[in-house]
Amino acid sequence: MANDRVFNFSAGPAMLPLEVLQRAGSEITNYNGSGMSVMEMSHRSKTYLKIFEDVMARFRKIGNIPDNYKVLFLQGGATTQFAAVPMNLIAPAGKADYIITGQFSKKAADEAKKYGEISIAYDTADRQHTYIPKQSDLVLDPGAAYVHYCCNNTVYGTEWNYVPDVGGKTLVCDMSSNMYSRPFDVSKYGVIYAGAQKNMAPAGLTIVIVREDLAGNALPFTPVMLDYAAQIKGDSMHNTPPCYNIYILGLVLEWIESLGGLEAIAQRNAKKAAVIYDAIDSSRLFRALAEPEARSRMNVTFRTESDEMDKAFIAFAGEAGLQNVKGYRTVGGMRASIYNAMPMEGAEKLADAIRAFDKNN
Repeated sequence: MANDRVFNFSAGPAMLPLEVLQRAGSEITNYNGSGMSVMEMSHRSKTYLKIFEDVMARFRKIGNIPDNYKVLFLQGGATTQFAAVPMNLIAPAGKADYIITGQFSKKAADEAKKYGEISIAYDTADRQHTYIPKQSDLVLDPGAAYVHYCCNNTVYGTEWNYVPDVGGKTLVCDMSSNMYSRPFDVSKYGVIYAGAQKNMAPAGLTIVIVREDLAGNALPFTPVMLDYAAQIKGDSMHNTPPCYNIYILGLVLEWIESLGGLEAIAQRNAKKAAVIYDAIDSSRLFRALAEPEARSRMNVTFRTESDEMDKAFIAFAGEAGLQNVKGYRTVGGMRASIYNAMPMEGAEKLADAIRAFDKNN
């Protein structure tokens, strides 16, 4: 890390790789001899279309995305997809299943209720969303058009370690906080969507991966900007796309490739998480909030026995250059988000801080 940089454990927007920021900085006023910034280019220009096509090709290659899936670079955040998903997929059945394992899957279900009959296949609120349901726990409606879940829960620090079997139904996944943090089999899903501001790019870019046969069935009142078929037809350029964010995504993808791809990223992320969880588990003061088999490799949630002690630790961590470890406002405690760009050094320094605070108190 550069000497003037802190270790930023923010849940999002999250830290970006230093190499990416430095490269973007070197090109910010004059990209590739063009005499202008990528921020200033027409999205229809030859120079920008080359950037766009290269990023799209690299994204598909790294994620091993099958040919019968389209990738869309959109705007509006994952929250906009809470409406877009039912608008595009719920007809003609008129109903869908949602698995609730945290705040954002609940928000997705609440939004979907505006467009059809929504059944809750499971809800982990009974234990404060500290666990992930087993396959046998899921109660699925045979008439549902699709089943929706969120595979990593940033607020509560839980992550699915399996892909739910939905009996041939269309599976939809909000992958906002772990897309491209590890390999995933796209062919098991109908739609995957993600806000990019955790692992891939700055806030403002939303990525949707949609199986081609699922486009073209939107409800008649669906806004054109939320219609997958319209976005596919326009190649993500029905209007001006988030040009600069797509360019940054390209730099992040190059960085992922330089580390060895998603397999290498997954190993790196697992090691970072293990370092922090080990420090928590071996302490007297701290306890992890998520149950062991459901612990997220992206968001480590933990706390002490009191709010006062939590605040003291947050201040202690801040003095050590470990920023944004305060837990989500409705949960409290601490949350360390250790997305792709967090180096091992950051995880080790946080573990050191946990051990030192535990010893001193």
